[in-house]
Amino acid sequence: MPGLGKISVAMILTFLPEIGTLGRKQVGSLAGLVPYSRESGTWKGKSFINGGRKPLRDALYMPAMVAMRFNPDLKAKYNQLREAGKPAKVAIVAIMRKLIETANALIKADRLWTEKSPCT
Repeated sequence: MPGLGKISVAMILTFLPEIGTLGRKQVGSLAGLVPYSRESGTWKGKSFINGGRKPLRDALYMPAMVAMRFNPDLKAKYNQLREAGKPAKVAIVAIMRKLIETANALIKADRLWTEKSPCT
Protein backbone atom coordinates (compact mmCIF):
# COMPACT_ATOMS: atom_id res chain seq x y z
CA MET A 1 0.00 0.00 0.00
CA PRO A 2 1.51 3.37 -0.92
CA GLY A 3 2.69 5.01 2.28
CA LEU A 4 3.30 1.89 4.36
CA GLY A 5 6.87 0.68 4.21
CA LYS A 6 8.60 -2.28 5.82
CA ILE A 7 9.36 -0.50 9.09
CA SER A 8 5.86 0.92 9.52
CA VAL A 9 4.32 -2.48 8.74
CA ALA A 10 6.59 -4.06 11.36
CA MET A 11 5.52 -1.42 13.88
CA ILE A 12 1.83 -2.05 13.11
CA LEU A 13 2.26 -5.81 13.53
CA THR A 14 4.19 -5.28 16.76
CA PHE A 15 1.80 -2.84 18.43
CA LEU A 16 -1.44 -4.18 16.92
CA PRO A 17 -1.17 -7.97 16.69
CA GLU A 18 -4.99 -8.18 16.52
CA ILE A 19 -5.04 -6.52 13.08
CA GLY A 20 -7.33 -8.34 10.68
CA THR A 21 -9.64 -9.59 13.42
CA LEU A 22 -11.09 -6.22 14.44
CA GLY A 23 -13.85 -4.04 13.11
CA ARG A 24 -13.25 -0.62 11.54
CA LYS A 25 -14.12 1.35 14.66
CA GLN A 26 -12.24 -1.01 16.96
CA VAL A 27 -8.96 -0.70 15.07
CA GLY A 28 -9.25 3.10 15.06
CA SER A 29 -9.95 3.14 18.77
CA LEU A 30 -7.04 0.81 19.61
CA ALA A 31 -4.74 3.05 17.59
CA GLY A 32 -6.01 6.06 19.53
CA LEU A 33 -7.25 7.82 16.40
CA VAL A 34 -10.95 8.16 17.25
CA PRO A 35 -12.01 11.67 18.33
CA TYR A 36 -13.68 11.91 21.73
CA SER A 37 -15.93 14.88 22.46
CA ARG A 38 -15.45 16.91 25.63
CA GLU A 39 -18.97 17.78 26.68
CA SER A 40 -20.66 18.38 30.00
CA GLY A 41 -24.29 19.44 30.20
CA THR A 42 -24.76 22.33 27.80
CA TRP A 43 -21.03 23.04 27.52
CA LYS A 44 -19.49 21.77 24.31
CA GLY A 45 -15.74 21.65 23.83
CA LYS A 46 -13.43 20.42 21.12
CA SER A 47 -12.96 16.78 20.22
CA PHE A 48 -9.54 15.26 20.83
CA ILE A 49 -7.89 11.96 20.05
CA ASN A 50 -6.52 10.14 23.06
CA GLY A 51 -6.13 6.71 24.57
CA GLY A 52 -5.19 3.74 22.48
CA ARG A 53 -1.65 2.66 21.81
CA LYS A 54 0.56 5.74 21.52
CA PRO A 55 3.53 3.94 19.88
CA LEU A 56 1.18 2.77 17.14
CA ARG A 57 -0.17 6.28 16.67
CA ASP A 58 3.39 7.60 16.50
CA ALA A 59 4.32 4.91 13.96
CA LEU A 60 1.43 5.94 11.68
CA TYR A 61 2.28 9.64 11.48
CA MET A 62 5.08 9.54 8.88
CA PRO A 63 3.36 6.91 6.70
CA ALA A 64 0.31 9.20 6.65
CA MET A 65 2.50 12.09 5.51
CA VAL A 66 3.89 9.94 2.69
CA ALA A 67 0.48 8.53 1.78
CA MET A 68 -1.11 11.95 1.47
CA ARG A 69 1.48 12.78 -1.18
CA PHE A 70 1.78 9.50 -3.12
CA ASN A 71 -1.46 7.54 -2.56
CA PRO A 72 -4.02 9.05 -4.96
CA ASP A 73 -7.06 8.06 -2.86
CA LEU A 74 -5.66 9.43 0.38
CA LYS A 75 -4.32 12.54 -1.36
CA ALA A 76 -7.85 13.27 -2.61
CA LYS A 77 -9.27 12.68 0.89
CA TYR A 78 -6.69 15.04 2.45
CA ASN A 79 -7.43 17.77 -0.11
CA GLN A 80 -11.18 17.32 0.41
CA LEU A 81 -10.79 17.79 4.17
CA ARG A 82 -8.55 20.84 3.77
CA GLU A 83 -10.96 22.46 1.30
CA ALA A 84 -13.77 21.86 3.81
CA GLY A 85 -11.84 24.05 6.26
CA LYS A 86 -10.36 21.36 8.50
CA PRO A 87 -6.98 22.14 10.10
CA ALA A 88 -3.98 20.28 8.66
CA LYS A 89 -3.45 18.19 11.82
CA VAL A 90 -7.07 17.04 11.80
CA ALA A 91 -6.75 16.02 8.15
CA ILE A 92 -3.51 14.13 8.88
CA VAL A 93 -5.15 12.23 11.75
CA ALA A 94 -8.00 11.31 9.41
CA ILE A 95 -5.45 9.95 6.92
CA MET A 96 -3.74 7.99 9.72
CA ARG A 97 -7.06 6.43 10.66
CA LYS A 98 -7.88 5.68 7.03
CA LEU A 99 -4.47 3.97 6.62
CA ILE A 100 -4.92 1.66 9.61
CA GLU A 101 -8.55 0.89 8.71
CA THR A 102 -7.59 0.05 5.12
CA ALA A 103 -4.69 -2.13 6.27
CA ASN A 104 -7.04 -3.93 8.67
CA ALA A 105 -9.61 -4.51 5.91
CA LEU A 106 -6.95 -5.81 3.49
CA ILE A 107 -5.60 -8.27 6.06
CA LYS A 108 -9.10 -9.36 7.06
CA ALA A 109 -10.01 -10.05 3.40
CA ASP A 110 -6.56 -11.60 2.68
CA ARG A 111 -6.03 -9.23 -0.25
CA LEU A 112 -3.20 -7.13 -1.63
CA TRP A 113 -3.47 -3.42 -2.33
CA THR A 114 -4.57 -2.61 -5.87
CA GLU A 115 -4.78 0.90 -7.21
CA LYS A 116 -8.08 1.99 -8.67
CA SER A 117 -7.98 1.95 -12.45
CA PRO A 118 -9.21 5.11 -14.17
CA CYS A 119 -12.51 4.86 -16.02
CA THR A 120 -12.17 4.92 -19.78
